[in-house]
Amino acid sequence: MLQNYLTFALVFSSGIYGFAQIGINTDNPRQSLHIAGATGTMRVESLNYINNDQNGGDANGNGDLTDDTYPLYVDGDGAFTLELQTSGATDVFDDSSSSRRSITLSASDPDGEEAAAIGTYTIFVNRAAILEVKYGISFEIYGSSLKDVINDKVARRIENYVMVSGDTRKYGPSSKSYSSRSSNSQVGRMFNSCSTYITLPAAGRYTVSFMGLVSSNLSSDSSTTDSKSTYVEFATGKDFVYMRLY
Repeated sequence: MLQNYLTFALVFSSGIYGFAQIGINTDNPRQSLHIAGATGTMRVESLNYINNDQNGGDANGNGDLTDDTYPLYVDGDGAFTLELQTSGATDVFDDSSSSRRSITLSASDPDGEEAAAIGTYTIFVNRAAILEVKYGISFEIYGSSLKDVINDKVARRIENYVMVSGDTRKYGPSSKSYSSRSSNSQVGRMFNSCSTYITLPAAGRYTVSFMGLVSSNLSSDSSTTDSKSTYVEFATGKDFVYMRLY
Protein backbone atom coordinates (compact mmCIF):
# COMPACT_ATOMS: atom_id res chain seq x y z
CA MET A 1 0.00 0.00 0.00
CA LEU A 2 2.82 2.37 0.87
CA GLN A 3 4.57 1.65 -2.43
CA ASN A 4 1.41 2.46 -4.44
CA TYR A 5 0.97 5.77 -2.59
CA LEU A 6 4.51 6.89 -3.40
CA THR A 7 4.09 6.02 -7.07
CA PHE A 8 0.90 8.08 -7.24
CA ALA A 9 2.58 11.04 -5.51
CA LEU A 10 5.47 11.05 -8.00
CA VAL A 11 3.15 10.97 -11.00
CA PHE A 12 1.00 13.77 -9.56
CA SER A 13 4.04 15.96 -8.85
CA SER A 14 5.33 15.39 -12.36
CA GLY A 15 2.00 16.57 -13.76
CA ILE A 16 2.15 19.81 -11.76
CA TYR A 17 5.72 20.48 -12.84
CA GLY A 18 5.02 19.94 -16.51
CA PHE A 19 1.55 21.36 -17.09
CA ALA A 20 -0.15 23.05 -14.13
CA GLN A 21 0.04 26.36 -12.36
CA ILE A 22 0.75 26.33 -8.64
CA GLY A 23 -1.29 28.49 -6.28
CA ILE A 24 -0.49 29.23 -2.64
CA ASN A 25 -3.42 30.66 -0.66
CA THR A 26 -5.49 30.59 -3.86
CA ASP A 27 -7.46 28.02 -5.88
CA ASN A 28 -7.14 30.12 -9.05
CA PRO A 29 -3.41 30.74 -9.77
CA ARG A 30 -2.74 33.33 -12.48
CA GLN A 31 0.93 32.51 -13.08
CA SER A 32 3.14 29.42 -12.98
CA LEU A 33 3.62 30.24 -9.28
CA HIS A 34 1.07 32.51 -7.60
CA ILE A 35 1.38 33.47 -3.92
CA ALA A 36 -1.89 35.14 -2.98
CA GLY A 37 -2.84 37.25 0.01
CA ALA A 38 -1.80 40.65 1.32
CA THR A 39 0.80 39.04 3.60
CA GLY A 40 2.06 36.40 1.17
CA THR A 41 5.87 36.16 1.19
CA MET A 42 8.59 33.98 -0.29
CA ARG A 43 11.84 32.85 1.36
CA VAL A 44 14.92 31.62 -0.54
CA GLU A 45 17.55 30.48 1.92
CA SER A 46 20.35 30.48 -0.66
CA LEU A 47 19.99 34.29 -0.59
CA ASN A 48 20.26 34.77 3.18
CA TYR A 49 23.29 36.19 4.96
CA ILE A 50 24.54 32.74 6.01
CA ASN A 51 24.65 31.30 2.50
CA ASN A 52 25.30 34.36 0.33
CA ASP A 53 28.29 36.72 0.51
CA GLN A 54 26.27 39.48 -1.18
CA ASN A 55 23.82 39.58 1.75
CA GLY A 56 25.22 41.84 4.49
CA GLY A 57 22.99 40.45 7.24
CA ASP A 58 22.38 42.76 10.20
CA ALA A 59 24.10 45.78 8.66
CA ASN A 60 22.71 48.30 11.18
CA GLY A 61 23.60 46.10 14.15
CA ASN A 62 20.23 46.30 15.89
CA GLY A 63 19.70 42.54 16.09
CA ASP A 64 16.76 42.65 13.66
CA LEU A 65 17.33 41.07 10.24
CA THR A 66 13.93 42.16 8.87
CA ASP A 67 14.90 45.84 8.52
CA ASP A 68 18.12 45.18 6.54
CA THR A 69 17.20 44.67 2.90
CA TYR A 70 19.32 44.10 -0.21
CA PRO A 71 18.44 44.47 -3.93
CA LEU A 72 17.42 41.29 -5.76
CA TYR A 73 18.36 40.92 -9.44
CA VAL A 74 17.77 38.40 -12.23
CA ASP A 75 20.75 37.15 -14.22
CA GLY A 76 20.86 36.22 -17.91
CA ASP A 77 19.52 32.72 -17.18
CA GLY A 78 16.54 34.07 -15.26
CA ALA A 79 17.93 33.00 -11.87
CA PHE A 80 17.55 35.20 -8.79
CA THR A 81 20.78 36.72 -7.51
CA LEU A 82 21.94 39.45 -5.12
CA GLU A 83 24.89 40.27 -7.36
CA LEU A 84 24.39 42.95 -10.01
CA GLN A 85 26.29 41.84 -13.12
CA THR A 86 28.54 44.84 -13.75
CA SER A 87 32.21 45.67 -13.77
CA GLY A 88 32.43 43.99 -10.37
CA ALA A 89 35.95 43.85 -9.01
CA THR A 90 37.52 44.82 -12.32
CA ASP A 91 38.85 48.27 -13.18
CA VAL A 92 36.58 49.49 -15.96
CA PHE A 93 38.99 52.18 -17.14
CA ASP A 94 42.14 50.15 -16.58
CA ASP A 95 45.17 52.08 -17.82
CA SER A 96 47.82 49.47 -17.02
CA SER A 97 48.26 48.51 -20.69
CA SER A 98 47.61 51.86 -22.34
CA SER A 99 48.35 55.54 -21.90
CA ARG A 100 46.51 57.24 -19.08
CA ARG A 101 43.51 59.34 -20.00
CA SER A 102 44.54 62.93 -19.43
CA ILE A 103 43.23 66.44 -20.08
CA THR A 104 45.49 69.47 -20.38
CA LEU A 105 44.07 72.95 -19.88
CA SER A 106 46.52 75.41 -21.34
CA ALA A 107 47.28 78.78 -19.81
CA SER A 108 46.16 80.42 -23.06
CA ASP A 109 42.72 78.79 -23.13
CA PRO A 110 40.25 81.67 -23.56
CA ASP A 111 37.18 80.06 -21.98
CA GLY A 112 38.99 78.31 -19.15
CA GLU A 113 37.78 74.75 -19.70
CA GLU A 114 38.62 71.58 -21.61
CA ALA A 115 36.63 68.32 -21.93
CA ALA A 116 37.30 64.83 -23.32
CA ALA A 117 35.84 61.30 -23.23
CA ILE A 118 37.47 59.01 -20.66
CA GLY A 119 35.76 55.85 -21.85
CA THR A 120 32.75 54.69 -23.89
CA TYR A 121 30.34 51.77 -23.96
CA THR A 122 28.01 50.69 -26.76
CA ILE A 123 24.64 49.20 -25.83
CA PHE A 124 21.72 47.92 -27.93
CA VAL A 125 18.06 47.90 -26.86
CA ASN A 126 15.09 46.43 -28.73
CA ARG A 127 12.59 48.87 -27.21
CA ALA A 128 12.40 52.20 -25.42
CA ALA A 129 14.10 51.85 -22.04
CA ILE A 130 15.50 53.59 -18.98
CA LEU A 131 19.24 53.19 -18.40
CA GLU A 132 20.49 53.39 -14.81
CA VAL A 133 24.16 54.39 -14.52
CA LYS A 134 26.37 54.51 -11.44
CA TYR A 135 30.04 55.44 -11.71
CA GLY A 136 33.13 56.23 -9.70
CA ILE A 137 36.07 57.80 -11.57
CA SER A 138 39.46 58.60 -10.06
CA PHE A 139 41.75 61.49 -10.96
CA GLU A 140 44.94 63.31 -9.98
CA ILE A 141 45.54 67.02 -10.61
CA TYR A 142 48.78 68.91 -11.31
CA GLY A 143 49.96 72.22 -12.70
CA SER A 144 51.32 70.62 -15.88
CA SER A 145 52.22 67.28 -17.47
CA LEU A 146 55.51 67.47 -15.53
CA LYS A 147 53.35 66.84 -12.46
CA ASP A 148 54.34 69.95 -10.59
CA VAL A 149 52.12 70.94 -7.67
CA ILE A 150 49.60 73.76 -7.92
CA ASN A 151 50.40 76.72 -5.68
CA ASP A 152 49.00 79.78 -7.47
CA LYS A 153 45.85 80.13 -5.30
CA VAL A 154 43.60 79.81 -8.35
CA ALA A 155 40.77 77.27 -8.09
CA ARG A 156 40.40 74.36 -10.51
CA ARG A 157 37.26 72.32 -11.00
CA ILE A 158 37.36 68.68 -12.11
CA GLU A 159 34.02 67.33 -13.32
CA ASN A 160 32.76 63.99 -14.61
CA TYR A 161 29.43 63.34 -16.30
CA VAL A 162 27.72 60.94 -18.72
CA MET A 163 26.49 61.61 -22.24
CA VAL A 164 24.57 59.38 -24.63
CA SER A 165 24.49 59.57 -28.42
CA GLY A 166 21.56 61.55 -29.80
CA ASP A 167 21.25 63.67 -26.65
CA THR A 168 23.13 66.83 -25.67
CA ARG A 169 22.26 66.67 -21.98
CA LYS A 170 24.93 66.06 -19.33
CA TYR A 171 23.76 63.25 -17.03
CA GLY A 172 25.02 62.58 -13.51
CA PRO A 173 27.47 65.48 -13.14
CA SER A 174 29.87 65.27 -10.19
CA SER A 175 32.74 67.65 -9.50
CA LYS A 176 35.39 68.71 -7.02
CA SER A 177 37.36 71.95 -6.72
CA TYR A 178 41.02 72.26 -5.80
CA SER A 179 43.30 75.17 -5.02
CA SER A 180 46.50 75.78 -3.05
CA ARG A 181 48.97 78.52 -2.25
CA SER A 182 51.82 76.33 -0.95
CA SER A 183 54.64 74.55 -2.75
CA ASN A 184 54.13 71.77 -0.18
CA SER A 185 50.63 71.06 -1.46
CA GLN A 186 49.43 67.51 -1.13
CA VAL A 187 49.05 65.69 -4.45
CA GLY A 188 46.88 62.58 -4.32
CA ARG A 189 44.07 60.62 -5.86
CA MET A 190 40.48 61.87 -5.67
CA PHE A 191 37.18 60.48 -6.95
CA ASN A 192 33.98 61.76 -8.53
CA SER A 193 30.93 59.51 -8.30
CA CYS A 194 27.24 59.78 -9.12
CA SER A 195 24.06 57.88 -10.06
CA THR A 196 21.73 58.89 -12.86
CA TYR A 197 18.88 57.67 -15.09
CA ILE A 198 18.89 58.15 -18.86
CA THR A 199 15.87 57.79 -21.16
CA LEU A 200 16.56 55.76 -24.31
CA PRO A 201 13.58 56.81 -26.45
CA ALA A 202 13.51 53.98 -28.99
CA ALA A 203 15.06 50.70 -30.04
CA GLY A 204 18.57 51.00 -31.42
CA ARG A 205 22.25 51.26 -30.66
CA TYR A 206 23.54 53.91 -28.24
CA THR A 207 27.01 55.06 -27.27
CA VAL A 208 27.39 55.95 -23.59
CA SER A 209 30.37 58.25 -22.99
CA PHE A 210 31.97 58.97 -19.63
CA MET A 211 33.34 62.48 -19.83
CA GLY A 212 35.95 64.46 -17.95
CA LEU A 213 36.05 68.25 -17.80
CA VAL A 214 38.75 70.51 -16.35
CA SER A 215 38.23 74.23 -15.77
CA SER A 216 39.93 77.04 -13.88
CA ASN A 217 39.23 80.55 -12.73
CA LEU A 218 40.18 83.07 -15.33
CA SER A 219 42.98 85.40 -14.33
CA SER A 220 42.05 88.36 -12.13
CA ASP A 221 44.57 90.45 -14.06
CA SER A 222 42.52 92.99 -15.99
CA SER A 223 44.96 92.81 -18.89
CA THR A 224 44.17 89.13 -19.68
CA THR A 225 41.35 86.61 -19.42
CA ASP A 226 43.50 83.52 -19.83
CA SER A 227 42.95 80.44 -17.65
CA LYS A 228 45.59 78.76 -15.48
CA SER A 229 47.62 75.80 -16.69
CA THR A 230 46.17 72.52 -15.37
CA TYR A 231 46.89 68.85 -16.05
CA VAL A 232 44.54 66.08 -14.87
CA GLU A 233 45.04 62.33 -15.21
CA PHE A 234 41.85 60.31 -14.98
CA ALA A 235 41.47 56.59 -14.20
CA THR A 236 44.60 56.42 -12.06
CA GLY A 237 42.84 54.27 -9.45
CA LYS A 238 40.27 51.48 -9.44
CA ASP A 239 37.21 52.85 -11.21
CA PHE A 240 33.74 51.34 -11.50
CA VAL A 241 30.68 51.59 -13.73
CA TYR A 242 27.31 49.94 -13.03
CA MET A 243 24.63 49.98 -15.74
CA ARG A 244 21.16 48.44 -15.71
CA LEU A 245 18.24 48.64 -18.14
CA TYR A 246 14.56 48.96 -17.18
